[in-house]
Amino acid sequence: MMTSGVQTTPVSPGTDIADLQATLVSGFEQRGVGLHSGVPVQVRVLPAPEQTGRVFIRTDLPTAPQIPATLDHLGKTLLSTELTQGEATVRTVEHLLAALVTSGVDNAYIEVDGPEIPLLDGSAQPWATAIAAAGLAHQTVARPTLVVSSPIQVQEGDAFVMAIPASHPRFTYGIDFEVAAIGNQWHSWSPVDAAFADTVAPARTFGLAYQVEALRRQGLIQGGSLENALVCDREGWVNPPLRFDNEPARHKLLDLVGDLSLLGCLPKAHVIAYKASHGLHGRLAQAIAQGIATG
Repeated sequence: MMTSGVQTTPVSPGTDIADLQATLVSGFEQRGVGLHSGVPVQVRVLPAPEQTGRVFIRTDLPTAPQIPATLDHLGKTLLSTELTQGEATVRTVEHLLAALVTSGVDNAYIEVDGPEIPLLDGSAQPWATAIAAAGLAHQTVARPTLVVSSPIQVQEGDAFVMAIPASHPRFTYGIDFEVAAIGNQWHSWSPVDAAFADTVAPARTFGLAYQVEALRRQGLIQGGSLENALVCDREGWVNPPLRFDNEPARHKLLDLVGDLSLLGCLPKAHVIAYKASHGLHGRLAQAIAQGIATG
């Protein structure tokens, strides 16, 4: 189920265990409501064989359709990332996928009994904590790798995402809001420098108070609340304190990592995003996959 351009290699004697694919030692469950649907849902994340990838299973639908977390199944990207398989969809997958890929979980079955992954506290921290408690089981096939050998960029107006060659994965994100409490923020993270679970996963989703009613009229953020999202108005944060001074920028970086996991693995590149969106994240991932496949 690997995306085109992501290659696995035979395991040779002396292969470092960190280079092997991994799954969970045991499964775990989470319950909550979807950010956009507002529907209560239960998720079970379970071990899976090597070469499976990360696969969602809609257990509430007839035949329990499987939806692989790959670019081939990327659907709508309005304020979240959706995956599709035929008529089956699952939405807001990015936080869970970010926690899985940064925790080293290459293969997992993700059973969900509704149309959207629960938001929990608005961050990836509950997922990362549960994954760590479940434990990592290394398998017998080499982990996929993806190397970006030349710069790739996608852009809409002054918003862009680009990937440039680097010796290891690094992600840098900038945002710029007219609301003074957010303003211009940046954050950069690499797995060789700091643990995702400590420095990025706790960052929560955020929104602007004056946009809430308009979004709800569009059928969005039906499950959003002050318990699972940071809300900012023109005077400042409605529900402080923040977990980091630049928590919004860190959360956007979290989303980027989750969206790029649809490549099958995180690319060996420095990915730089500015004022971007799930749509631009997905377009960059597709451009990377296409560039690797044809290069």
